Amino acid sequence: MFIDRAQIWIKAGDGGHGCVSFRRERFIPKGGPDGGDGGNGGNVYFQSIENLDTLLDFAGKHHWQAQNGQPGSGNNKYGANGEDLVIKVPPGTLIYDTNLDLLLKDMNETGLKVRVCLGGKGGKGNKAFATSTNQTPRYAEPGKKGQERNIKLELKLIADVGLVGLPNAGKSTLISRCSAARPKIADYPFTTVEPVLGIVELSDYRRFVMADIPGLIEGASKGAGLGHDFLRHIERTTILVHILDIMPTDGSDPVENYKVIRSELEQHSKALAQKQEIIVANKIDLDPDGKIVKELTEKLQQPVHPISAVTGSGTKELSELLWRNTKELKNKS
Repeated sequence: MFIDRAQIWIKAGDGGHGCVSFRRERFIPKGGPDGGDGGNGGNVYFQSIENLDTLLDFAGKHHWQAQNGQPGSGNNKYGANGEDLVIKVPPGTLIYDTNLDLLLKDMNETGLKVRVCLGGKGGKGNKAFATSTNQTPRYAEPGKKGQERNIKLELKLIADVGLVGLPNAGKSTLISRCSAARPKIADYPFTTVEPVLGIVELSDYRRFVMADIPGLIEGASKGAGLGHDFLRHIERTTILVHILDIMPTDGSDPVENYKVIRSELEQHSKALAQKQEIIVANKIDLDPDGKIVKELTEKLQQPVHPISAVTGSGTKELSELLWRNTKELKNKS
């Protein structure tokens, strides 16, 4: 199950209390204070890890707490520190403090680790308060409370290439053709109801990540259809691949369909609309003489790359083009 939003409460461990104790041994009836300090509470960290692409772990668990520090004891024994809590999240997770309405960290790289709650400091035992004028202190410090926060997690998938287009344009078929991803494919709209990531493997150990986003429809930026919930997942992509069905079953015009999607992208985010776009004409197996693709290119006045996601025609050339362009853009950034 794909979950891209979660609300949780996190708390660092409390510090252990200091100990009030006096040394009592045979022949040493008044040995003085020997109460040890309490241990520090554990911290809370978030860490982004590879091969994780959903916030599903937070769907049924809303309270996360690090271990408390142990209290001190007699004979100058310090309490053990509490263990840190490391919460694993997918790369691309945004961490917000909901009470402060503040973005704490954008986990936009694999392997990032950030502390978001500091554990409480352990209290000092009575041994620490002994002085020349107060040789038998009968008090110790309590441990300090660990920090706590209400956290909102929001996932924006990190992919090199994002596939956009109307429902049933062939996005899922393309990603299944180019990668090992196996999304559900059917002949009805909105078969894809959640983003799908696939790794496209090329020769010489070259690879890039492709994301299949649920189909957009007119009004998506205002909440229509399914795609509006996932538009943010293509904000991080390097290149957009706009897939057009050259022979839609509803008889619509591919050029008008292109304009609809472009309008939705622009209304959602100007930065998103300005990303490099590659237009792909899908289902060329239905256009053996290339007449439709030629007319489409003339009307759009932009390069159009013909493919058939079903037969695989043109998909290898498209993958090579995407690899070159993503590498070039990354080198510039």
